[in-house]
Amino acid sequence: MVESWATFGIDLHLQPTGAGGLRRGLTDALRDAVRTARLAPGTRLPSSRALAADLGIARNTVAEAYADLVAEGWLTARQGSGTRVAERAAVPPPSTATPPGAGAAPRQGQPARPTYSLLPGSPDLAAFPRAEWLKAARRALATAPYHALGYGDPRGRPELRTALAGYLARVRGVRTDPETILITSGFAHALRITGTVLAARGVRTVAVESYGLDAYRGLLQQAGLATPALPYDELGTDTREPGDAGAVLLTPAHQFPMGTPLHPDRRAAVVDWARRTGGLVLEDDYDGEFRYDRQPVGALQGLDPDRVLYFGTASKSLAPGLRLGWMVLPPALAEATAAAKGSSDTVSVLEQLTLAEFLTSGAYDRHVRSARLRYRRRRDALAAAVTARAPEVTVTGIAAGLHALLRLPAGLEQSVIQAAAWQGLALQGLSAHRHETAATEPLDALVVGYATPPDSAWAGALDALCRVLP
Repeated sequence: MVESWATFGIDLHLQPTGAGGLRRGLTDALRDAVRTARLAPGTRLPSSRALAADLGIARNTVAEAYADLVAEGWLTARQGSGTRVAERAAVPPPSTATPPGAGAAPRQGQPARPTYSLLPGSPDLAAFPRAEWLKAARRALATAPYHALGYGDPRGRPELRTALAGYLARVRGVRTDPETILITSGFAHALRITGTVLAARGVRTVAVESYGLDAYRGLLQQAGLATPALPYDELGTDTREPGDAGAVLLTPAHQFPMGTPLHPDRRAAVVDWARRTGGLVLEDDYDGEFRYDRQPVGALQGLDPDRVLYFGTASKSLAPGLRLGWMVLPPALAEATAAAKGSSDTVSVLEQLTLAEFLTSGAYDRHVRSARLRYRRRRDALAAAVTARAPEVTVTGIAAGLHALLRLPAGLEQSVIQAAAWQGLALQGLSAHRHETAATEPLDALVVGYATPPDSAWAGALDALCRVLP
């Protein structure tokens, strides 16, 4: 009779070397198989007993090699799931890489993704609260009325709109009620709807910040709207005179990507402008829950709910893949915006009901508090490491959010990004976010998303960053 452990798992082509002992040889062979993508991310490895039998070595040797690679982040081990290849990109072995500065074109077959990513815009997806989310989903589905599974109200499920109204008032100082909240599949979806509504109202220009995501400018331009840049200075975006704009798009709590809050005088100025001219303020509160050093900067919407459209999402607090966002609308725009969204352009009812349960049960608050503590520790580690290892680099914009701005000596932005690519590290420069018509002087800086890597990759990503900084 064949033992069950001998028939479970996959065959591996491994040739452990004798140099340094069997354990080191096996560790090197497994690491090389993962690095070169012969073992794909997510692959379940044989048990230590099965692999030991295949290789004719001691089971403890395999177990120790597995443990070493789990500690390094190449493998993961969970009870009931076995040992698997970690979800990380493959990079070519050193012998196939073209050295930096050699001038040769990249070889075919080089990886499309780096080993580490410090790109901004994402939380730590490995920390998504799966167990709590699953509990909320079960409770929500068990108690949902059958008619909730129909097309329903284009504004979204009343359970979620009610939960959001209470949460946003309590945490962000937003003044609203469920009737003026509209659920979307994210900020881009909300902005696309808003562009349609603004164009229908006769708006021709939406002024935007000198630094921001060009994809969002593109969505407004697709609606036929011009998107000139507002000036930027030490007080943040200059909102005093938006010209002939009918609306302005701002990130007032934590400017992306510069990382500064909009100065109180500028907050008051843009609201005064909207009241005086009949203009509208589009407030993107993309990471308002993550503030570390002092009291949170409240939502601009609280100053004038009739002139400010407030946008929020679960993309930074939970995960962008949930495709859940919300708009808090001035009452005068609520009906037109719901009509622009349309009854068939809906968001998953089950996800809406789950988020509503997640909010009302307190699980969302608990998750955000835990994430805030974790990201603050990462922020502190980033600031300390850069200060110690790259004293010519200045870390700014870190009072809040999930990213930091690393200001570089003049002329070094692109060379640092290129060097990082050779280290297997994805970085983004500030120049990628600069509006083409911005009047401000270009700055050399990196926009570092310190929340992005999973815990298993954080130390490696931070070390790789410090190695390429001047």
